[in-house]
Formats: sequence, structure tokens, C-alpha cells
Amino acid sequence: MTRRPAAPPMNGPRYNQFIQSPKVRVIDENGENLGVLLTNEAIEQAADVGLDLVEVSPNADPPVAKFLDVGKYKYEAQKKANLARKSQKTQDIKEIKMRPNIDDHDYDVKMRKVHQFIDDGDKVKVTLRFRGRELSHRELGMDLLRRVQEDTKETAKTEAHPRMEGRQMLMVLAPK
Repeated sequence: MTRRPAAPPMNGPRYNQFIQSPKVRVIDENGENLGVLLTNEAIEQAADVGLDLVEVSPNADPPVAKFLDVGKYKYEAQKKANLARKSQKTQDIKEIKMRPNIDDHDYDVKMRKVHQFIDDGDKVKVTLRFRGRELSHRELGMDLLRRVQEDTKETAKTEAHPRMEGRQMLMVLAPK
């Protein structure tokens, strides 16, 4: 009964018998360049040292392979990827709701929140709700949103200019 070779690695670098190139540029475990060798020869040399031949740069001509421990190499690569994913900052959209006839103090409180959200790196969606007859005075809403734009022009840029959607007027601000 003959054993079939293991399936080629689906993710991660190719190693040992899965390297498809007939010749590879070999770098040993100490980082020294051994030159271009036949792949089978390089695999044997790696096995003599107790390591695997891992293809680290498959797009080079000829591909570059190193004497490494495959498991350790994959583990280190995964740790690096997890660290990169962890340090990414996702940008949320925070919403601030106002009315066209908002009082000065209430406006100041809302603007403090807007500045805080923008300083945290989040986008801010300013929603202006109209009720009843307020809808016939859209210019008041437009003036209020222009005032918000003026007050945030140092720290934020207007990503979506004020527009009406049904009974509300919307505007989106993003950090500069």
C-alpha cells in the first residue's frame, strides 16, 4: 500500500516537497546565502540540519527559500497578523440629533459632544428633526447646520453636505 503525499498547504508559504520551482536561492538558518540550488538538494540540506525548506519569496526569480521550522514560521506570521488587526482603528458613525429651534446652551452641549467624537476619530452624523410647521421653515435648519460647519471647520471636514430626507435634514462630518 503506497502512501499519498499530504495535501499542499492551502494557506501560508509552500515548504519542502510543495515548492514547485526546480531551483531556489537558498538562505541557511544563520541568514547566509548559499546560492542557487536544485530544490531537492536544498530540501536534503535543510533536513540534515533538522529544519524545513520554506519558500519566503515565491515571486523572485529564482524563488527565495530559507531553512526554517514551518510551524514556528506560521505561528510568528499569525501573531504578527493578529497584532496588526488589533491595532487597527475602526471608524464609527456617531449621531447627534437636534431641532431647528435649539437653545444656545443645548447647542453648546451638543457641540462639545461633536468635538469629542471627532477628536476620537469618529464620523458624526448631525440630524435635524422638523416637527409640524417647522417644516415650512427649512432655512432655519440650513442656518443651524451651517453654524455647525463653521464651529467644526478646524477639526472636521464636511463629508456629506446638508440635505433633506423626509422630515429631517442630515449632514455628515469626518475628522480631518
